[in-house]
Amino acid sequence: MKSWIISLWLVLLCSATHAQSIHWKARWLQVGYNEDTVNRPAQYFSKVFSLKGEIKSASLLITAHGLYDASMNDNRVGDDYFTPGFTAYQKRLQYQNYDVTHLLRQKDNHLTVTLASGWYRGQIDWMGNKNFFGSTLALLCQLEVVYTDGRKATIVSDESWKCSEGPVRAAEIMNGETYDATKNPDFDRPVRVAEYGFGNLVLNEGVPVCKHETFTPKLIITPRGEEVLDFGQNLAGWVMFKAHGLKGDTISLGHGEVLDPKGNFYMDNMRSAKTIYKGILSGEAEEHFEPHFTYFGFRYVRVSGVRGRLNPSDFTAVAVYAGMKPTGSFECSDSLLNQLHHNIVWGQKSNFMDVPTDCPQRDEKLGWTGDAQAFCRTASFNFDVRTFFSKWLNDLAADQLPSGMIPHVVPDVVPELKGSAGWGDAATIIPWTMYEVYGDRELLARQYPSMKAFVGYMHSQAKDDLWNTGIHYGDWLSYRSTTNREYTAHTDMYLIAQAFYAHSTELLLKSAKVLGKTDDIRIYSELLNKIKAAFCAEYVTPWGMVSSNTQTAYTLALQFDLLPENMRAGAAKRLVDNIRFYNDHITTGFIGTPYICHVLSRFGYSDVAYRLLLQKTYPGWLYPVTKGATTIWERWDGIRPDGSLQNPEMNSFNHYAYGAIGDWMYRVMAGIDNAPGEIGYKKIRIRPHPGGGLTWCKASYDSVQGKISVSWKIKGDQFLLDVEIPEGCTAEVFLPGSKQPLYVKPGKHHWIK
Repeated sequence: MKSWIISLWLVLLCSATHAQSIHWKARWLQVGYNEDTVNRPAQYFSKVFSLKGEIKSASLLITAHGLYDASMNDNRVGDDYFTPGFTAYQKRLQYQNYDVTHLLRQKDNHLTVTLASGWYRGQIDWMGNKNFFGSTLALLCQLEVVYTDGRKATIVSDESWKCSEGPVRAAEIMNGETYDATKNPDFDRPVRVAEYGFGNLVLNEGVPVCKHETFTPKLIITPRGEEVLDFGQNLAGWVMFKAHGLKGDTISLGHGEVLDPKGNFYMDNMRSAKTIYKGILSGEAEEHFEPHFTYFGFRYVRVSGVRGRLNPSDFTAVAVYAGMKPTGSFECSDSLLNQLHHNIVWGQKSNFMDVPTDCPQRDEKLGWTGDAQAFCRTASFNFDVRTFFSKWLNDLAADQLPSGMIPHVVPDVVPELKGSAGWGDAATIIPWTMYEVYGDRELLARQYPSMKAFVGYMHSQAKDDLWNTGIHYGDWLSYRSTTNREYTAHTDMYLIAQAFYAHSTELLLKSAKVLGKTDDIRIYSELLNKIKAAFCAEYVTPWGMVSSNTQTAYTLALQFDLLPENMRAGAAKRLVDNIRFYNDHITTGFIGTPYICHVLSRFGYSDVAYRLLLQKTYPGWLYPVTKGATTIWERWDGIRPDGSLQNPEMNSFNHYAYGAIGDWMYRVMAGIDNAPGEIGYKKIRIRPHPGGGLTWCKASYDSVQGKISVSWKIKGDQFLLDVEIPEGCTAEVFLPGSKQPLYVKPGKHHWIK
C-alpha cells in the first residue's frame, strides 16, 4: 500500500478516537414490523424509564442510519436539524452528545426518537437513485446519567424499546414531506436488534444546522388564479404555518424560486425533485405544521387546501443553515453592489447545509467540489468556516480513491463522476485557504496526505508532464455567444487541466515548506517547473498569445504564474483587449470567475475590474441584481434579457460560485488582506483600491486575531481613510498611488490624502 494511503487512513482513524473511548452499551435498533416500502413513513421509537436519585448531569449520545429527531418528555433535544449530518457513512458516521440534564425527571421519563430516510436511503441524486448507503433505518442511543451522590445509570437502545409509525407519512431531502396529524404514534410494536458495530462512529465534527432568520410573506394572486406567498428572499429552509379546518383537510405548499414570465408560479427548474410539503389536519382547534426532515430552496410558495380566505400572517418562512459565526460586513456607495454582497451572503447561507452544496432546491443539493473550491475564500470573509470545511475535508479524504482521484461530489454519492480538473483541486485549494485565513497548520498537516495523493493522481494522468487526458467540466457555464461576430468564450478543458495541475502542485509545494517536508520540497519544485514548461510549450505562442484566447485562459495563466515574466504584461493586455471586445462584459464560467478581477488589479487594471463588476447588462454580476435577484444565480442569464427563463434542466437561482467576486470586494476594493507571505492576519496589509465612481466603501472582518475594519471616502479631491487594527497585530497601509507603505500598530488610524 502506498505510504500516503497509510498516512491518510491513520488520520481518519484518529478522528474516531472519541467514539472508541466511549463504552457503547447500546444496541442498534430497527423497527420490528414490515414497513411501507413505497412511501417509507418515518419510524418512531420510544423508551419509558424512571431514575433513582437526584440528577447531577445527563448526556444523550445518539446517531442513526438516516436522520433522527429526538425528544425527552415532549421537549425537543437540541436545536440542530438533519442530524447526524451528511458524511461518508460507511467510513465516518457522526454521533451527537447532548446535555439533557434539564429535560429529565426522576419518574416516568419518555424518550422518543423519530427516524427518516435522509441522505442515507432517500433519493440522493437527479437520476432518482435511492438506498445509496443502505435500505434500512437504524437507531443507536445511550443516555448516561450521573446522580448527585456519584452513582451512575445508563439507559440504552435495546430490546425493551417499542416502535410504530406516526404522523410523518413520507419525508426525503429531495422530495418534501407529508405530515398527517390524525396519526399519532402508539408505540405498540417490538423493535429488532441489528449488529452494525461502532467502528465508523466519530463525535460530531461539523457546525450544527439550525433555524435562523424568519420572513413574513405578501400574498399574490397569479394570472392563473393561484394563491402564492412571496417571502421576498430566496432562501433554504421551510415554512411554518398554523391552520384551522376539518379532519382530513390537506394543505399543500409548493416551493419555487421565481415566477414565470407571465407571473405564474414556476417549479420546472426543480427537475425531478418534489418540492412539496403536505399537512393533513386532525380537525382539533388551531394546528401548527413545519417540516423536520426536508428542506426547500424557495422564495415563492403556492398554497392550496386552505378553507376560506388565506391569511398570509399564518405563514412564516425560516432560513435553515449551518450556524457559522458571521465575520464580514461590506457596504459602499453603490446600492446595486450592496445588493450583490447581500446575494453572495445569502447564497452561502442557503448552501452551507452541513456540506457545501451547489444548490438548495432541485434534485442535487450535493457537495460539489468545484463550487466549494471556487467560493471558499469568499466564504471565509462572510463567516467563520474553519470547522465547517474541516469536517467536509475529512469526508473528501475518506472518499478519495486509492489512485488519489477526487470525486466530483463529497460525500461521494455519484461514483461515476470523478477526476475533473478544477473540481478535484478542492483537495489542495481549500486546505491551503484555511491555512492562509486561519493559520491552521494542524488542518494543513492532516490534509497533506490527501493533497499529495491528488497531485500524484494528476501526475499519473499526465504524459511528459502534460495533463491532456480524461473528461473535465472545463470553465463551467461560461458565456456562450449567440452571434457570429463574437469570439467564443469556450476555453480548452485541457488547458484548464494543465493550469490547475500546476496550481495544485504549487499549493502542495507551499504546504511542504510549511510542514518541513524536505524531500517533497525538492520533488515538487522540480515537478512544478516541468508542468509550467509543458503549459507554455503546448498552449502559449512564442509571442505570448495563450491558446483559446479567452478571458479564462489568460486569467489562469496569469493568476497561477504559468507564463515567463517577460510575457505577463502582454498577456494582461490581451486579457483587457478581450474584455473590451465584449464591451466590458465578463465571459468566464465557474473556473475563471474567482480570479479575473484579482488578475486585472495585480497588473494595474483595477479600472477594468471595476467596469466588469459594475456592468449592469448581461453577462455580469449586477445583471441578476437588476432582475430582482436576492441570491447568486447558477447562470449569468437565468432570466434572459427578454424576460424568458433559461433551460430548466440547469437553471438554479441559488448557486454561490459566481459569488466568488466577494473575495475581491473585501481584499481589493476595501483592501483587507494578509501581508504578502503572511498567514492568519497577524501581519495585515491595508491597500484599498477606490474606483468605479464609488464615493465610499467600508468593510470589516473579524479575523482570528480580532476585528479589522476599513472605511474610505472620497470627498472632493481628498481621500479619507480610517483603519482599525486588532491587538497583537501590525499592518502596512498603502494610500492610493503610494508605493511605500505606512507601518502601523494596533488601534484606530485616520489619514487624509
